[in-house]
Amino acid sequence: MARTYLERKEAWAAKMRSVPPRTERVEGRLPPGQHTVRELPVLDLGIHPQVATSDWQLQIGGLVEEPLVMDWQALMALPQVEITSDFHCVTTWSKYDCCWGGVPMAEILDLVKPTDDAGFVLFASHDDYTTNLPVAALFAQDALLATSLDSESLSVRHGGPARVVIPQLYAWKSAKFIRKIDFLAEDAPGYWEQRGYSNTADPWLEERFSGKEVPGWRD
Repeated sequence: MARTYLERKEAWAAKMRSVPPRTERVEGRLPPGQHTVRELPVLDLGIHPQVATSDWQLQIGGLVEEPLVMDWQALMALPQVEITSDFHCVTTWSKYDCCWGGVPMAEILDLVKPTDDAGFVLFASHDDYTTNLPVAALFAQDALLATSLDSESLSVRHGGPARVVIPQLYAWKSAKFIRKIDFLAEDAPGYWEQRGYSNTADPWLEERFSGKEVPGWRD
């Protein structure tokens, strides 16, 4: 029986998880081990939630002074920007000059006011995907809560109606179909991090995998 894409990717991660990252950062536009593509590929868990903007909500909580539940109208009322950035996938492709539109993550931080104890965030998506980041990563100028790509509303295939975009890290850190953001005192590994992917995911250090065995994870 043919394996699904997700099963193939999980097997690849299990096989490659012992590959260590680089010890020195490589400079240049194209990170080491990457190749460029013309079109933005579609990689996900194989689940494509159909969430209308009229039903969309984003819950933000945990270690914040102002927890909130934001609907689409409230999101659209926030300052909007368009930022062109490159996008790098752990599976070795890179897409140059993606034009993302949306709300800077810094605006979200200003709204909810993380406490001094909040060192990390955990993103949760409508397809049950999760991924984690240090709060500091959200202050990057090109970190967005994106609602458009190349001046068109973000399609379901690319994670719409809203997704996270963190261009300075491998793409699995840019959660699609975003529904919840929790601010945490301690790091909480997400879906791929639990399966041997790097926790830090710097493309220029080629931090694809943790280099550690994953207890309880199948080979």
